[in-house]
Amino acid sequence: MMDSTKLAARGGHTGLRLIAVNGAAADAGLYPGKSLADARALEPGLHAVEADPVGDSRALAGLADWCGRYSPWTAVAGLEADGSGGIWIDVSGCAHLFGSETALLADLTGRLAGLGYSARAAVADTPGAAWAVARYGHGDSASHLVPIGGQEAALRDLPIAGLRLPAALVGDLDRLGLRQIGDLLALPRGGLAARFGAVLPQRMDQALGRISEPISPRQPQPSLRVRMNFPEPVGRPEDIAAAVEQLLDLLMKKLDELGRGVRRLVLSLNRSDGRVDHVEIMTNRASRDAVHLWRLLQEKLDRMPEDTGADNLVDLLILGVSRSEPLAARQTKLAGEPNANSAPVSQTALAGLVDRLSNRLGGERVVQFRARESHLPERTQVAVAALTARLATALPAPERPRPTRLLSRPEPVTAVAPVPDDPPVLFRWRGRRYRIARADGPERLEAEWWRATAFLGEETRDYYRVEDDAGQRFWLYRAGLYQSESSPPQWFLHGLFA
Repeated sequence: MMDSTKLAARGGHTGLRLIAVNGAAADAGLYPGKSLADARALEPGLHAVEADPVGDSRALAGLADWCGRYSPWTAVAGLEADGSGGIWIDVSGCAHLFGSETALLADLTGRLAGLGYSARAAVADTPGAAWAVARYGHGDSASHLVPIGGQEAALRDLPIAGLRLPAALVGDLDRLGLRQIGDLLALPRGGLAARFGAVLPQRMDQALGRISEPISPRQPQPSLRVRMNFPEPVGRPEDIAAAVEQLLDLLMKKLDELGRGVRRLVLSLNRSDGRVDHVEIMTNRASRDAVHLWRLLQEKLDRMPEDTGADNLVDLLILGVSRSEPLAARQTKLAGEPNANSAPVSQTALAGLVDRLSNRLGGERVVQFRARESHLPERTQVAVAALTARLATALPAPERPRPTRLLSRPEPVTAVAPVPDDPPVLFRWRGRRYRIARADGPERLEAEWWRATAFLGEETRDYYRVEDDAGQRFWLYRAGLYQSESSPPQWFLHGLFA
């Protein structure tokens, strides 16, 4: 029976074919592209499983997040036809954290091997050169370091497939005897473009650094981040909490030097099994209050499933600021005057409450009302997520009194008015009759002139504040302009006064 390590298979025009093999299968003479029938004939004890490209892509994305321990700038390069996958890591300015680029490569490949991955890595000036050398570099070493400016020499003896060309184009070049990248470097560029299209010289120029090849990072880039490596993985919540508090203090000092405050904070917990858990919090206003930020993080950490298994311990914490704003120092009160400047203190307390509720219940579930340019009551306010904008101190007061309660939509009532333009003397609402003792109005409100549906007289409303003989007060309006006795205006109840 062959080693139980699984193989992957996929359908083809001639039946199932292998797309990836493990080490035992490779030693037995199996390789990607071989038909499953021929593979079973060669190895009757072969164990094959169906390919799962969606699961492979998900695992590769998770591995790209895990590589954030080496640089915040990571991206998925994608799955290859042979079942392998690639990840871009921009280590510019990060190698010194590990001693050197060579040490970084050794740490990367060593950790991946510990997670059960066979990996090859390369560092070069360009993404294209690093991609080619990592896959086709000579020697048995799992890592390669291309000297600064040495990408042409490193690429010259590598196969043309290292340029990330379509398989059909690689086959055409092979039939012409062009098998190494160096064979292409000696040919006129104009002829290559005319014969094989623009993709060939473009890939060559990208690999050689003649034109740039931007890589979009998988995660939003933090403007500032701090990290803590543990000599031994930890799992006790109190140990993790103490480490996060230390990182917060360090981060707040850096933000204080920059005169900025946190709006969005992301804590990444790198697990021993390669998994990365992210905890994200947002604040309503810029903050450098470490106690408040820790309280928000702690609430989410407490809701994470507790698993103290050896594979779920934390070996690295990264705390990053993905959004910040300027925050100048301000004085909230004077010594000996506890009530001085009470307004800023109140706003700070309110912002803290909004932060806690939003991060616990969800940012879209905690809203505030903002004023909107409209005279119609139901359109004078709009609800927005409290975390996405600063808290408004107060909505502008209307020119005339407004009811404390507006109905969700105006409800039609039957009203009796002795004169068309006068307030009603009684009305019937929800089966009950109300006799009006006092009335004030009208207050005419019209639709916005810029709305396409606003025609002359449409949505014109004459509002009245009325009080019945029992002391209850209502907000009624007459819709539309009076035209004739045959078409009397309609009446609606829109709100109730306290």
